[in-house]
Amino acid sequence: MSRDGSRIAFTRSTSPLLADEEQVEVYVMDASGGAEVRLTHNSIPERQVEFSPDNTQVLFTALSNDRFEPYYDGNVYLVPASGGTPRLLVPDLPYGVDEAAWSRDGKSIFMLCNMGVHSELFQVDLATRKPKQLTSGDHAAASWMISTKTDSHVMTVSTPTSPGEVFTLGPNDDKPAQVTHVGDQIARTFLLPREEKVDWKGADGVKVEGILTYPLDYQEGKRYPLVVNTHGGPASSDKLSFSSWSHYRPVLAARGYAVLRPNYRGSTGYGNRFLRDMVGHYFHQAHLDVIAGVDYLVARGIADPDRLVKMGWSGGGHMTNKIITFTDRFKAASSGAGAGNWVSMYAQSDVRTYRTPWFGGTPWQKDAPISVYWDNSPLKDVWKVKTPTIFLVGERDVRVPMPQSVEMYRALRSNGVPTHLYVAPREPHGWGELRHELFKVNVELAWFEKHATRRAYTWEKAPSEADKTPAKPTATGQ
Repeated sequence: MSRDGSRIAFTRSTSPLLADEEQVEVYVMDASGGAEVRLTHNSIPERQVEFSPDNTQVLFTALSNDRFEPYYDGNVYLVPASGGTPRLLVPDLPYGVDEAAWSRDGKSIFMLCNMGVHSELFQVDLATRKPKQLTSGDHAAASWMISTKTDSHVMTVSTPTSPGEVFTLGPNDDKPAQVTHVGDQIARTFLLPREEKVDWKGADGVKVEGILTYPLDYQEGKRYPLVVNTHGGPASSDKLSFSSWSHYRPVLAARGYAVLRPNYRGSTGYGNRFLRDMVGHYFHQAHLDVIAGVDYLVARGIADPDRLVKMGWSGGGHMTNKIITFTDRFKAASSGAGAGNWVSMYAQSDVRTYRTPWFGGTPWQKDAPISVYWDNSPLKDVWKVKTPTIFLVGERDVRVPMPQSVEMYRALRSNGVPTHLYVAPREPHGWGELRHELFKVNVELAWFEKHATRRAYTWEKAPSEADKTPAKPTATGQ
């Protein structure tokens, strides 16, 4: 809605099919009714539209470039509200835009930007088109909103020791001010591990960042088992923020593990060249970036090269499948909702938009690049796997459907590699039932301890079911 309430800007698909998500366009119309005016004509799904204060322009964001081609870091665009050619607000941003909004006077635009391991607020003067950074820190800012009357900002800020507090930033403030302290008791009650940004050189010399979680009992000069947890997407990035249940980094740290979360090639927040390294050849150098990160921690004397563990979910599961077919250095692995066969995955998954540029076309077009799909599939090299690996997937996962895990599991089992397949009843791509979440943590820890550290593990029971046997998803394997 425009600020005077007279006009509406919105996005909608030109197709009635849910799968045609890329056919989203920007429209405007009078709030009183009448004909809608289409402002964009491309194959990129636009997001987050907003009228300028004077109603002459419309702002929108998209994961695209100045030619409206797919698979780029987020950008801000402006288009005349009466119709015309959209233009990129700031060409060649070295990071990605997650959200954007007009200032009160319409002379600048605020942007919440993804900068790899952290996210920050920027302001762009429309006269110069140069971004000015307003916040800075080892944190992740999110849930950002702006007052159209005062240009004051409100956002949540998460850190490795805080799940998120509300902060405000006024137009004359030097830094955000903390408003809430609802999570203060967490740091007072629990022993939380130290986390910090680390960086190393990838296989070709490119700088790669990641986040290192230290074991709670860390002593310099002592080596520790290392868990390498790769994020999903792969167009995403791990942040200096509080741990989620699926990563359970504080639990791993308490059991003496170091944890590395690498923002490998293909991650967002590092510029388009870094993001698009996978285009035309999924993985490409991404798995080499991960291995280089492991080598870096071994060289620093932190990681024990004989006690390496690999885990990840979704795109992180894809990476796990790739890693175990590439090297046998890892003593245990857990692949969560990971793909193994890119040919079958293209037809099975509910999302295909970005897989087409990854492989240079569809697998069912004339002269299909089938060899590219297959050559980049972990299943192609699954005969090389020696790492004991478990596979976890939701029964109703439509993003990375169960057959992907089944293909990998059956291959490992046939080849005599220790493996299990766990299918969580009713669960979609992201698990939501607490008993299944606890099961994931338990079964992974038990697997890691058995094969990597050779230590005993006692399963944790849910507090409300302390005297009951934990409900387990369907399990097959041996």
